[in-house]
Amino acid sequence: MFRKKGKLLAYLVMTALVLILAGCGEQAPGTSTGQEKVNLTGSGSSFVYPLLNQQIEEYRKQNSAITINYQSTGSGAGIKQVSEQTIDFGATDGPMTEDQLKAAKGGKILHIPLTLGAVAVTYNEPNLPKDLKIDPKVLADIFLGKITKWNDPKIAADNPDVSLPDSTITVAHRSDGSGTTYIFSDYLSRISSEWSSKVGKGTSLSWPAGLGGKGNAGVAGVIQQTTGSIGYLELAYAVQNNLPYARIKNKEGNWVAPSLQSTSAAAANATIPDDMRVSIVNAPGTDAYPIAGFAWALIYQDQTDKAKGTALVNFLNWAIHDGQALAEGLHYAKLPANLISREEELLKSITFQGQSLLK
Repeated sequence: MFRKKGKLLAYLVMTALVLILAGCGEQAPGTSTGQEKVNLTGSGSSFVYPLLNQQIEEYRKQNSAITINYQSTGSGAGIKQVSEQTIDFGATDGPMTEDQLKAAKGGKILHIPLTLGAVAVTYNEPNLPKDLKIDPKVLADIFLGKITKWNDPKIAADNPDVSLPDSTITVAHRSDGSGTTYIFSDYLSRISSEWSSKVGKGTSLSWPAGLGGKGNAGVAGVIQQTTGSIGYLELAYAVQNNLPYARIKNKEGNWVAPSLQSTSAAAANATIPDDMRVSIVNAPGTDAYPIAGFAWALIYQDQTDKAKGTALVNFLNWAIHDGQALAEGLHYAKLPANLISREEELLKSITFQGQSLLK
């Protein structure tokens, strides 16, 4: 009798110990390993990819439950995929058109500025200096296929102290839908009536001349592999690939190279509307670089998955605040402080079943 009671007591003690130990292993609410794991997918702009990729990596270190997979597919692909709801967010450096916004399957899409960047005019001709001067009209004529030699008198006129080579110019451009192309063609349309009427602006163009490459990385590859070539790249790609870039005459008549300072100067006098879709090419200002623009995240205002929507809004809020610390090291300009406060209000307007996801 006593033996049976002893065995029962021992069993109860062991059971209690197991339960206590199991309870000790549980994660306290609110800690990172106790969070619901969320996987987010994004696609689009190669212009912003170097920065966005670094931001995602840094955010992952602080939020281990959140996985973000962003593919550098080009702005055109990002717009298409977010419109069809096959990804959680897109990114573009060419704002969506009214028709594209109306066609989006998930309702209203918001443009959230992520950063500012410059489109550099880069080239591969060993006999040219690293800061060749290229006049806006000359640049348009090169990409129209009208100027085909590096020693053309129009190039020589702006570079009197340079011995220009008698070599053929090969234009390099994007072959995919591209926000970088949008910024570049928006600029050419502003400064050349011929370009505006014959080619126009957009993420995808019917190019008059040249070789195509996919993504900024693809165009960089074409330029590197083709002696005598000239193309356009987001500044970070030009620097990473050690490619020289031209000085362009700005609206005030000054020769300006792409840089953090000249990109910020281009945005300094911009009037940014409530929907954040704005062009800052050929901006006024003594030091403004004329081929610059914003890159935006594209996100539906009405989210259909609370966990994903919350994770995405929190990441974007981090990206426009703490994430800006990564910008300048990658040759992007930080967002203006007065713009960030406006972006916060946009993020607060993102909801799930009528409730704001940003607290």
